[in-house]
Amino acid sequence: MQIIVTGGAGFIGSRLVSALEAFDSGHRVVVVDDFSSGDFRNLRHFKGDIISRPCEELDWDQHFGRQEIVSIYHLASITDTTVSNQREMVERNVESFRRILRFSQSRGFPVVYASSAATYGQADGLMKVEQQAAPANVYGFSKMILDNLGEEARELGMRVSGVRYFNVYGPHEAHKGKMASMVFQLYRQMKAGQRPRVFETGQHLRDFVYVDDVVAGTMLAATSEAGIYNIGSGKARSFNDIIAILNECLGTDLEPEYIPNPYIAFYQNHTEADISRSKKKLGYEPQYGLKKGIRAYVDWLSSNDAA
Repeated sequence: MQIIVTGGAGFIGSRLVSALEAFDSGHRVVVVDDFSSGDFRNLRHFKGDIISRPCEELDWDQHFGRQEIVSIYHLASITDTTVSNQREMVERNVESFRRILRFSQSRGFPVVYASSAATYGQADGLMKVEQQAAPANVYGFSKMILDNLGEEARELGMRVSGVRYFNVYGPHEAHKGKMASMVFQLYRQMKAGQRPRVFETGQHLRDFVYVDDVVAGTMLAATSEAGIYNIGSGKARSFNDIIAILNECLGTDLEPEYIPNPYIAFYQNHTEADISRSKKKLGYEPQYGLKKGIRAYVDWLSSNDAA
C-alpha cells in the first residue's frame, strides 16, 4: 500500500515525507518529483521510491494503476510567485492536478493538494475560506483554479481537500533561493553581520507559519472531512517582528535597512488566516508561535550549517 507525495523533494514536501515515514504506518511512500525546484539533499534519509517525471506529463495509470493507494498528497507546482509566463504557470499547475483527479476519480482514496493564501489577493483582516477569491498574480490564479477543480470533484463524491498554506518557513527551504521565506533571508543576512533588508518600513503583516505545523495540518486533511482549509498560525506579524526575534536569537543588534518594493503591483501587504474551520474540522492546532518557531529554526540552521 502506497502513499504518494508529489513535490516530495521540495521544502514542505520533504518534511511531509519525513513525517509520514516517522509515523510508521507500514505504508510505502513514493515521491513524484522532476527536481525542477526540489533538491535531493532534502531526501537524504528517505526510504522509499522516486519517480522523476513532471506531474503534468506522468501516465498515472501506467505507474500506479495496479497499486493499492492509501492517499495522494499533491504539493508539486511552480512555486515562484514572480513567474510572469501565464501559460507555463497555469498549464503546469492546473494540468498536473487534473491528471491526478482523473486517476483518482473511481478509486476512493483521499487527495490532499496544496492551495495558497495567494488566492485571497489584496485583503485586509482575517482571510476566510468562504470569501471570494481575488488573486493578484498568476500563481494565485492557478491555485484558485485548483480550488475550483477540487470543488467539482467533491460534488462528484471524491475525497479531495485543499490546504491553503500561508507564509511557511523552516528547515529544507534553503534550495529555494530568492523564494525562500523572509525568515531565512533575514537570518542569512544577519548571521553574516549585515543589516537586514526589508521593503519600505517593514510594516507589512504576514501570517508566518512553521513548516512542522503545516505538515501536521496537511496530514490531518487526509483523514478528515473533505473541503478547503486555511493552514497558518492565525496571527499576523511584521517583518520588524522577525528582525527583533532574530536579533535576540543571534545575540545581535542590527537595525533594518528599508528598501523600495519592486513587486508592489501584486505584493500582499497583509496575510492572516482564519483557522477556526481548520481547528473545528481537522483538529488543527499550531504548536509554534513566531518566537518559538524562529528559535527552533535558528537552532536547526546552526546545527546543519545551512547559513
